[in-house]
Amino acid sequence: MVRSICPGTAMSRSRRKTPIFPITNATSETFDKATWHRAFRRAENQRLQSDSGSEPRHFHEFSSPWLMQKDGKHWWSDASNRPDAMRK
Repeated sequence: MVRSICPGTAMSRSRRKTPIFPITNATSETFDKATWHRAFRRAENQRLQSDSGSEPRHFHEFSSPWLMQKDGKHWWSDASNRPDAMRK
């Protein structure tokens, strides 16, 4: 049983301040991150075995936020008229 601190008051609900929503239904980028981390580590290990004095590779060669499942957000101007959409 949940009790409020002050009798007669209810808990407030979290609301979004801006109507910006993700474009995708993906819940996680775990697979994408694991894939590019694996490719980066493999390339670095091969570089170290062949020429340890060379410059390390940059991780941007292996990843791009635009290629991952969660790739952006969208402004939904009509969301303020729908209280259920503005709920966190």
